[in-house]
Amino acid sequence: MSLDVLAIAAHPDDVEQTCGGTLLRMAEMGYRAGALDLTAGDMGTRGSPEERMAEAEAAAQIMLLRWRGNLRFPDARLENNIAARMTLAQKIRELRPRVVILPYWQARHPDHYRAAELGYEACFLAGLKKLDEYTEPHRPFKIMYASVYADVKPSFVVDISAQFERRMQALLSYVSQYGRKGEGDALFPGEAEIRDRLGAIARFYGNLIGVKYGEPFVVKEAMAVDDIVAMPVRSI
Repeated sequence: MSLDVLAIAAHPDDVEQTCGGTLLRMAEMGYRAGALDLTAGDMGTRGSPEERMAEAEAAAQIMLLRWRGNLRFPDARLENNIAARMTLAQKIRELRPRVVILPYWQARHPDHYRAAELGYEACFLAGLKKLDEYTEPHRPFKIMYASVYADVKPSFVVDISAQFERRMQALLSYVSQYGRKGEGDALFPGEAEIRDRLGAIARFYGNLIGVKYGEPFVVKEAMAVDDIVAMPVRSI
């Protein structure tokens, strides 16, 4: 397996909320897209790990992912330690993605910013020739951070106007999280509310680039422009 784009996230349904439209758009463009969930969300109020992993597979089908996996690291206790880094680095060497999408490095949930740290360091380790004599080294070319829930100016925004409804369909595949009432109602919005919230956020970022729906990303390095006359998004 060799992927063009791999999204790494802490929990099932994180990818769908932060970069699901982008993954779907890349898949429709012919790229091999995949997702790796670090935990199965076993500490969540709703749903069992088995339910959430099955829902993740259903969502992967909607997003046209070539591959989806789960490392079953401990939920709500995610640590950036040597064992976790080595495990993730080996998976990166196996999947050989050119682009890796990570959560933004500041977040409310500790698992989210730990996933960003862990993902970055594993990407570096994966490129070390002597890390493992049985696998070939591989270091992703580009690392980008999904910043939809961060109060920061994005480096760029991806137009997901044509993918937004299917992104919502993928997210709502998590019936254990969004499809029932009862336990955790104060923490989990219903389907109508989640549609309103995510629709408003996507409309905001879409408006920044003059489209209906968008997903924001941050990169740490400068971006090259070859043709300033053809640059998109008008200034005035």
